Amino acid sequence: MQTQNFNNHVRWYVPHHFVFYPILLIAIIASVRCIFTHEDQQAIWIAITGIFVFIGWSSYMMRQHYGLMNQGRTVRLEMRLRYYLLTQQRLEPLEKQLSFGQIAALRFASDDELPALLKRAIAEKLSSTDIKKAIKNWEGDYMRV
Repeated sequence: MQTQNFNNHVRWYVPHHFVFYPILLIAIIASVRCIFTHEDQQAIWIAITGIFVFIGWSSYMMRQHYGLMNQGRTVRLEMRLRYYLLTQQRLEPLEKQLSFGQIAALRFASDDELPALLKRAIAEKLSSTDIKKAIKNWEGDYMRV
């Protein structure tokens, strides 16, 4: 497995990103084309196009919602445990000063740099991208959604 870092940490799910969505996009394009080439059945093709768009939108929203809500809870719990193990202090008081994006970015920091980087993120209001760029020893997350 390739070592994970800032440049390659985005995760793609092949069946979803490279099969389902391209097929759906082709179906939408074909149905839009049929709207203009089959003027006698234009209302039907508009409805079919609407159904395809709705399927795409709803599948994207449900995938995002379920996966990310679950992953978000897991990331917060993981970070609370890691921070406690490293500092013997609870993360919750500091967590209120961080966005979820900042917390998620901090999970890539090694144990050695996590406490200092967390304090720096709060003090300097670093964005999640800035936090990721500041990490010197990247800890990959190979099991995320």
